Amino acid sequence: MPLLSPSRRRLLALSGAALLPAPAVLAQRAFPNRPIRLVVAFAPGGNSDTLARLITPKMSAVLGQNIVVDNRGGAGGTLAAGAVATAAADGHTLLFDAASFVVAQFVQRSTPFNYERDFVPVGNVADVPYILAVPANAGVRDLKGFLDKARADREGTSYGTPGVGSPGHLAGALLAHRAGVKLEHIPYRGGSEVARDLAAGTLPAGILTANSLNPVVQGGRAVPIAVTSGKRGGIPGVPTIAESGVPDFDITSWNAIFCRSGTPDEVRHRLAEAIDAATSDPEVRSRFNDIGAEATAAEPDRLGERLVRERALIQQLVRDTGISLG
Repeated sequence: MPLLSPSRRRLLALSGAALLPAPAVLAQRAFPNRPIRLVVAFAPGGNSDTLARLITPKMSAVLGQNIVVDNRGGAGGTLAAGAVATAAADGHTLLFDAASFVVAQFVQRSTPFNYERDFVPVGNVADVPYILAVPANAGVRDLKGFLDKARADREGTSYGTPGVGSPGHLAGALLAHRAGVKLEHIPYRGGSEVARDLAAGTLPAGILTANSLNPVVQGGRAVPIAVTSGKRGGIPGVPTIAESGVPDFDITSWNAIFCRSGTPDEVRHRLAEAIDAATSDPEVRSRFNDIGAEATAAEPDRLGERLVRERALIQQLVRDTGISLG
């Protein structure tokens, strides 16, 4: 075999290099290179689980890999967060959580991970208003009537929520503080149980999502009187607490996706693009509306800013009201 001249060898080497993918292309192909696990911090069948399962087919189509939903409900969301905190920081294991993500650090102080240090936002998925409701036979039709009745009750008015540290719990504590009434929190294991007792008339009030509340409202067994978020949503026609006489009141639940700190920026950006593709899909948005949720853009930077604001709000709420989140 004849020997190649040095110039010929250099030419062949350059030609071969030209056939290799550029580093950026290699990085893109490297993610995702296997199915993605989406760890949901709630049990199957609930509001958050429903939203997660609505977006995963579209996200999978964009990413070219299956997304497997892994429900890890319990312990205030720390079981799910712990599973993601110990996974590789490569974007193949993600956390799907709600506003309780912000509250958890004030409830569970002995976790082996740190919410602020060990997670970064991938993107917001939905805003989910909470709604203050009463039994249909309570004789109350608006927030003023509810607060007047609470002031007249020396023992205080009980309200149920989907759990300690839930947005409903925080909204009730803030409302009691701002309006100068006594409200006693009763934590339930989920919103459907709150709705059940509202419908039966055994619970004076509840603060829960429209997804849980709608069946008993439509059945004429409960009345929605005010939305806890800064704008209307969840159930058409229901005014906000701020509109009803308690200014600057805004506690909104949300759902979002997080990943391990240290995950490459290009991976996070690609995941955010997949979220946006899912939440902008007309069918997905319609299904979100059906359960009282509003699809949102991912906007990871804005989500990070929101986390900072809400942690500060909770700290202030704890100081002002003495509310116990533990």
